[in-house]
Amino acid sequence: MIKIKRAIISVSDKSGILDFSKELTELGAEIISTGGTYKLLRDGGVPVMEVSEITGFPEMLDGRIKTLHPKIHGGILAKRDVPEHMAAIKSKEITPIDMVVVNLYPFKETVLRDNTKFEDIVENIDIGGPSMIRAAAKNYRSVATVTNPDQYGTVLEELRKGGISNDTLEKLMAEAFIATAEYDSMVASYLFGIFGDGFPRSFPIPSEKVGDLRYGENPNQQAAFYKTPFTKGTTVAKSEQLHGKELSYNNILDLDKALDIAMDFERPTAVVMKHTNPCGLASADNIFDAFKTAYNVDPLSAFGCVICLNRSCDMKTAEMISGYFVEAVICPDYE
Repeated sequence: MIKIKRAIISVSDKSGILDFSKELTELGAEIISTGGTYKLLRDGGVPVMEVSEITGFPEMLDGRIKTLHPKIHGGILAKRDVPEHMAAIKSKEITPIDMVVVNLYPFKETVLRDNTKFEDIVENIDIGGPSMIRAAAKNYRSVATVTNPDQYGTVLEELRKGGISNDTLEKLMAEAFIATAEYDSMVASYLFGIFGDGFPRSFPIPSEKVGDLRYGENPNQQAAFYKTPFTKGTTVAKSEQLHGKELSYNNILDLDKALDIAMDFERPTAVVMKHTNPCGLASADNIFDAFKTAYNVDPLSAFGCVICLNRSCDMKTAEMISGYFVEAVICPDYE
């Protein structure tokens, strides 16, 4: 279990960070910060020191050099149970840092933005952030590594009880390395796609979790659904589940196939899909007639199907669908 006397905070995703920082200070933590995060905390009334006050070295190179300094990394990496480490940082007037709160530059968001210049994409390759995360995660027995706003609640709850447990420190460490690995894989896959040739030596595949699935291909298997971070256009991965139980692996496959087919048609079209095979497909002047025709192509095979409509689902169509056993319906909108 560790207590937090000093934390460094530098986040691109600033959701929840002001309240989190306020409570940290109320619990006795001293806060160091950088750039936009420093300004947000200062303006929000949080007692905060700028990194340059600690390092004695100003930010430079348009912010490329901020936290890459022994007074930061020495404070993170020193092993608290090794007397030589503690004596070494004391001799250099380095104060231990007990928590690193960092999430990384918005590389993915910059890539997906319309008309982004390549130079802007390069500038959103984070250097100092991953370095601090990896340093803190390596020294996880002494330093808490917080990489996601979703973790703030758990961390504060444990601090209120006296300190962050070893179990939580281990989980934070594991999630920290996932965060840097995902970030590096995004950068690598994007840049290799532009400048690489053939297949890379290793194949980094960036992915983001969409959600847990009810089960895998069979009920005894666990499964989760992931999407690539640079996904564009209309896909099942970008859909919003409005209600109902968790989807299964087979539901996802059927929805994907049905959506793929429906998008080939301009007229109101319905696709009825079961085990990746269309049981029915029809176009009509309106979506109700399209669905009615598609379902009646083979109603016995359609039991437990998924349905894709390429138009908004109106009440009349919804009432007809509700008369059958249907696993899922995907469409642009619902009345």
